[in-house]
Amino acid sequence: MKPVYKRVLLKLSGEVLAGEKGTGIDFNKVTDVCKRVKTCVDMGVQVAIVVGGGNFWRGRSSGDMDRTRADHMGMLATTINSLALCDALEQLGVTSRVQTAIEMRQIAEPYIRNKAIRHLEKGRVVIFGCGTGNPFFSTDTAAALRAAEIGADVIFKATNVDGVYDSDPRKNPDAKKFDKLTHHDVLTLGLNVMDSTAASLCMDNGIKILVFNLNDPDNIVSAMTGAAIGTLVE
Repeated sequence: MKPVYKRVLLKLSGEVLAGEKGTGIDFNKVTDVCKRVKTCVDMGVQVAIVVGGGNFWRGRSSGDMDRTRADHMGMLATTINSLALCDALEQLGVTSRVQTAIEMRQIAEPYIRNKAIRHLEKGRVVIFGCGTGNPFFSTDTAAALRAAEIGADVIFKATNVDGVYDSDPRKNPDAKKFDKLTHHDVLTLGLNVMDSTAASLCMDNGIKILVFNLNDPDNIVSAMTGAAIGTLVE
């Protein structure tokens, strides 16, 4: 198999790592995902990862809590997930680094763009934790920002559905799936691909987004080799 991308940013939701439990970390699921990341690395692809923290904490569901503090708690949750991914990758023999947007030097490197790119060039997987390091910005926005900074060819947005629909396919059996969209379509039609800040950042920087289902982890490798899966936004 020959990859069609050289450098990819994989965006994982925290819920994906929870598996069927819905909360916490299902290490079998984490290992399944990391095995496919290893396959991509073995093909010569440079892989960076941004992971959410929704399996531990969702700031927008925190009631009357101060939004900034709630978002800081979410950033710490993404770091837990980042460390779990790093451990699973290293057990598979893939050299990995966690870089966090908020400094916590005892457990991770601080995010430094040039250092992240150097790691990727050496074949290491770089996992970005803590989102952008700022409250009020989602991990989708962090994925778009890091993809722009490292010059990624595409963002793989691995979700629980097999692409982008005009309505929720879990609620509407007649929902229409899109095979291709433009960034402008995503924004004007209000499609649930990424939040508007992330989508605008991708549009302004010409970053492709491929949305696909991670219930089958093999889709990561299929996407890397250019298979017609999910929805491509360009």
